[in-house]
Amino acid sequence: MTLQLDDKYIWDFWHFEESGTQHLFFLQADRAIGNPDLRHWNVSVGHAVSQDLRDWTPRGRVFGPSAGPAWDDYTTWTGSVIAVDGRYHLFYTGTCRAENGMRQRIGHATADSIDGPWQRVGDGLALDLDERWYEEYQEGRWHDRALRDPWVLPDRIDGMYHMFYTARRNDGPLYERGVIGHAVSPDLVHWEATAPVYHGGHYGQLEVPQVFERDGRWYCVFCNVAAHWSEAMRERHHGGVSGTHYLVADHPLGPWQPAPGFLDGDVPCRRYAGKILRDPVTGGDCLMAFEDTGADGRFAGRIGDPIPLRLEDGLYVKADAFPARK
Repeated sequence: MTLQLDDKYIWDFWHFEESGTQHLFFLQADRAIGNPDLRHWNVSVGHAVSQDLRDWTPRGRVFGPSAGPAWDDYTTWTGSVIAVDGRYHLFYTGTCRAENGMRQRIGHATADSIDGPWQRVGDGLALDLDERWYEEYQEGRWHDRALRDPWVLPDRIDGMYHMFYTARRNDGPLYERGVIGHAVSPDLVHWEATAPVYHGGHYGQLEVPQVFERDGRWYCVFCNVAAHWSEAMRERHHGGVSGTHYLVADHPLGPWQPAPGFLDGDVPCRRYAGKILRDPVTGGDCLMAFEDTGADGRFAGRIGDPIPLRLEDGLYVKADAFPARK
């Protein structure tokens, strides 16, 4: 029941539900490239649908890098999809060949149907780096310019749409600069970066954020690897793990703090880039993630089945089994 394609590596994904149909958009690359580490530079966006988050029907490639010289002609990476007033909006990460993929920017495409076709808004560029708050790329300091993985809330707050994304602040120790970046827009087209909503201090980066509310409390799911934990966090957690965890807050704009412990992690990395979703089978919450290291020690490149979760005093824990079906 795992979402697996025989000819493709699959990794980061984002979810959209409509009329009971579960849509996954995911990063994919041909297995013919051989080395799975090359997948990031040979990427497109795939789409699959399900009724239960378990049995999937692939719908093929739906988006990819620009054909000609452009800010996103090298890669189109992780993003999110929302629907507003009957129109669908895809926000995504892009890089260009002219910069060897080192500088990330955030793009925007729209469609009249969740099945596409997706068309870039203008040249597609929605947000570039604002150096007032976020770290610019400098060779030898960090491996890239982190401005990626946009997560956009579908409802306005104080009259504005809000975007959260992976970024790094300008100051502090190398592995304490990871932040959750923030931008606002009155119309989903014109975006302005603001100060981070989570100012970091614990990790070098927080990848693939997902922001949502449950029972009046807000959660920001993220993933990272043990090598990018701060020294203090590694000491506190026996060297750290790689996987998926989350921040908690009483308001989507913070203040955010890491939840105690770590939700789903291992060394070597077993699962990554998880999302917390409503399980249509049980009505409860579940964790879905792509499978990283398989039993053979190689990159698995598939998306696993839902893992049951439960909330205890406002914090998520992995459950031993799913509750009885409704």
